[in-house]
Amino acid sequence: MSASSQVAAKHGFDDLFTKEDFSLYSNAMTFMRRPLVKNPLSAEADVVVLGVPFDMATSGRSGARMGPDAMRRASVNLSWESKKFPWQFKLFDHTKVIDAGDLVFDCGDANDMTQRLEAAADQILNSGKMLLSLGGDHFVTLPLLRAYAKHHGEMALIHFDAHTDTYNNGSSYDHGTMFYHAPNEGLIDPASSVQIGIRTEYKQQGHGFNVINAMEANDRSVDDIVAQIKATVGDKPVYLTFDIDCLDPAFAPGTGTPVCGGISSDKALKIIRALQGINLVGMDVVEVSPAYDQSDITALAGATIALELLYVWTANKLASK
Repeated sequence: MSASSQVAAKHGFDDLFTKEDFSLYSNAMTFMRRPLVKNPLSAEADVVVLGVPFDMATSGRSGARMGPDAMRRASVNLSWESKKFPWQFKLFDHTKVIDAGDLVFDCGDANDMTQRLEAAADQILNSGKMLLSLGGDHFVTLPLLRAYAKHHGEMALIHFDAHTDTYNNGSSYDHGTMFYHAPNEGLIDPASSVQIGIRTEYKQQGHGFNVINAMEANDRSVDDIVAQIKATVGDKPVYLTFDIDCLDPAFAPGTGTPVCGGISSDKALKIIRALQGINLVGMDVVEVSPAYDQSDITALAGATIALELLYVWTANKLASK
């Protein structure tokens, strides 16, 4: 019997094409090489990863619709570690994560996307699972918040971004208006919310949200920043949204509206890790636009942030036992 025949006999045909750790870059990419489950409602899982390939609401450079795929591909650089440094436990030993692929909606129809995303998120949450969403431009957070509010009521928002996204002069579908609409709809409480990394113009009088601008964030310690965040959100259910342009373009050039003077990827990760203990109920990473990326560093940053959020959520789960 030839060597190839011996391998086939030993492993079986299916195993040659489905083994998760057979090769990092083989087959279709899922987030962290997790199983692809196109109908996640009845699947056994704690967390569902959902891509939202939408960028019709962008005001800058387009391309964020390719963000979910880029972050999934970049995540294979992280999947070989059994436990992500510096965490001291293996994430997937404690949290079962599946990838549901991308939301499907009518091409060119922002309203259809909005309705489908809210419905999909609502059903996933109703099935008892957590949701990690990968954008897509930042507008996708608004229908996600609408779904989460049905389950958790008014939430606190932890918002990493270069922009406040509280502008009221945009269209119904604009990635700069979500956090103008969300408080008006009763989805989030600005007084219990924090925006980190802001470094673009906004109307400061009557803003409502607590802001740690980028200059402050770069000068203050991680412990000091985290203490303010935790004191602000208290024990309210928290939705965390991370716009990749919160990072300085040196660390994340691949985004539609880059702004100089942002925080480093190191500081962002340290802040996120230190958020253990908050009542984290939802999370997304948005605005990765791979057409403007260099050597996939933005996609890798987005994938790493998403993975760290899963660790924080799992650490909270373990601490509650």
